[in-house]
Order: sequence, then C-alpha cells, then structure tokens
Amino acid sequence: MKKIDNLWLKAAVVGGLWASIEIIIGSFLHNTRLPFAGSMLAFAGTVLLIGFYQIWPQKGLIIRAGLITAVMKSVSPSAIIIGPMTGILLEAALIEFIILIAGNNIVSLMLAGTLSLSSALFHKVISLLIFYGFDLIKIYVNVINFALKQFGLKEAGEWQILIALLAVYTFFGVLAASLGYYIGRKAIRMRKESNIIELEEREIRPKEFFEIRDDQKTSILLLIIHILAIPVGLYLLNYWGLVVGLSYIVLYIIIVGYKYRFALRRLKKPIFWSQLIIIILLSAVFWDVGDNKNHWISEEGIIVGVEMMFRALFIVIAFSALSVELRNEKVRKFLYKIGFGKFYQSVGMAFSALPVMIALLPVSKEIIKNPAKSFLMPLIMAESWLKLFEESL
Repeated sequence: MKKIDNLWLKAAVVGGLWASIEIIIGSFLHNTRLPFAGSMLAFAGTVLLIGFYQIWPQKGLIIRAGLITAVMKSVSPSAIIIGPMTGILLEAALIEFIILIAGNNIVSLMLAGTLSLSSALFHKVISLLIFYGFDLIKIYVNVINFALKQFGLKEAGEWQILIALLAVYTFFGVLAASLGYYIGRKAIRMRKESNIIELEEREIRPKEFFEIRDDQKTSILLLIIHILAIPVGLYLLNYWGLVVGLSYIVLYIIIVGYKYRFALRRLKKPIFWSQLIIIILLSAVFWDVGDNKNHWISEEGIIVGVEMMFRALFIVIAFSALSVELRNEKVRKFLYKIGFGKFYQSVGMAFSALPVMIALLPVSKEIIKNPAKSFLMPLIMAESWLKLFEESL
C-alpha cells in the first residue's frame, strides 16, 4: 500500500481536529438542547477551516479535510449518518471553491464564510423538505405570520422570511471568516516566536474505520434495492395518493425497519419522536390559518401531519439501511481500486489520534465562552500533529 502524501496527512490533522471540536461542541449542544445547533457547528467549522488555510495554504486541503471530518463525525459501529456528512462536505466544498477562484484574501474569505454559514440554513431546509415534504413550508410560514400578527406586524411571504434569515447568516459568516483569518495569522506568528508544541510519545497507527460486526451481513443487491426504494417511495407518495404511497412506505418501514433494527439509533431518541408530535400538532393548528374557518383544529392538517411523520420514518429507515449496506467489502475494495486508498489511510490515522486530540482541547464551556482562544490552540498544534503522523507511518 502506498504511503500517504503530505497533503493527505495535513488533511488528516485538520479533519481530526475539526472532528474533535465538532464532537466536543456537539455533545454540549445535544445535552443543553440549544436551538440552531447545526449553525453553531457550521460557525466553528468555518473558523477552523479558514484558520488552517492560513497555516497551510494548499489547494485541495479543505475539501480533503471535509471528507475526513464527514466520515469521522458520522461513522458509528452500526451505520453512517448521511445528514451530517453532506452538511460538513458542503461547507468544505464551498470554502474550497471560493478560495480557488478568488484567492486567499479577507474579502474572498468573507464570501466563503457567508456561503459556508448559509449552507447550514439551506442544508437544514432541504433536509426538512426531504423528511416532511413541501407541506412543511406552509406550516412554518403560517406559524411565523401568526407570531407577527401578535405584535401587530405585517405578514411576511416565504421569500421575505428567507431573505431575513440569510441576512443573519451573512453577518455570522463574515464574523466567522474574520475570526478564522485572525487566529490563523496569529497562530503563524506564535509558531515562529515559540517552540512547536511537543506531543508525548504515542503510538498512532492507522486503523480500519469501516469495520462491520461479525454478525452483520451486507449485500450488493440490497444496496441497489435501497437506492431505488427511496425515490420510488417519494414518487408514489407525491403522485399516486396517500393510499398507494403510504401502503408502500408502511410496508417498507415494517420489513426494513425490523431487518436493520440494530442500526436505527435515531428512532431510540425521545427528541426524534417529540419532533414528529410537534410537526403533527403544528400542522393540525396552523394548516388552515388565513382561510377564515372558525375552528382551531384542521382535519386536513392532521392528515398532512401524519403523512409527514411516515415520510420522515421512511427516510430515516431507508438511509440507515443504505448506510449499513455501504459497508460491503466489495464496495470498499472498489473504492480502493479507484484511488480512495490514501483517503482511507488518512481517516484511519485521524481516528487513531482522535481520543488524544479531544483530551488536549478545551472543554465545551470554555470553547463557547472564549472561541478565539479555544480555536487558536488546535492551529498552534497543527505542525506537531503533522510531525507525529509522519513519524507514525
């Protein structure tokens, strides 16, 4: 097997440290149930990526780091969580693209930061649409306009609400880019003025991150079936009516849900079911708002809410099953064959170092309280981690 080149090693450092920050902050946000958790993580990721690029301004570094972080954040012993993977990859791709075409200057970085933060909003919207369908937009707009009426304000349209949200995300995107640029430049100065932080002698060896359980069987045929089942189910639900669409979806949920029950971690979380209940209640109350009907509960809204619930269950179970089948050994060998070997090695290297990286970083409260200082430490340690990775090959 070929050795990992220097760029992939640097990406392993960036990806590992990014994943460490995501895990630390993510655990804090999960425990406190704070809203806009995805946006907060996008802010942290944007700061780190722009900061690391000041230290190692190499083309391809950010997108490689995004690939590594996506896998590290999403892989569990049972399944791959598709949502976080696509969100992280989208952030990295947008920043990489803007720097590639506009250069590494404060103006282009502010644009990159804006797009990266805004991608969290669009990713959330698209995810909700995939889970619940376009009916959710009407419910959200009705809820917002109902709130505006209580303050005597004029109702807002879908585009006005979207523009207002984008204005907020633009502000925080510019802030994230400025902070990343500042701490990146400061890390370079501090690295030159002081000795590189020496890590303790540790054995860091790449390990296999794509492991499957001994009793877990995978099949290329099932992989193809699940890939086809998702668009078929959504098509039937949207164009063949509730009877046909829901019959297909309910049958799929029962059969596939039982087969892959070990991978359905999300369904075991009370917050998932509470979200579905809230969606049904909002649909029942706000579906007919503005139609001049004198009742609080809409029967049509209840039906729409139940439809969205089954749609969400279908998507969760389908992607969980799909993520299990992606662990097939033939898929793995195919990826190695087409040039993903270095990627696998670098992810394994970052996975091996992850516990140490997390232990050396500030705790979640400190990161939230003083982000500039907290994000500076991983950047200062970058060269030390790179040296350790090179020695571990």
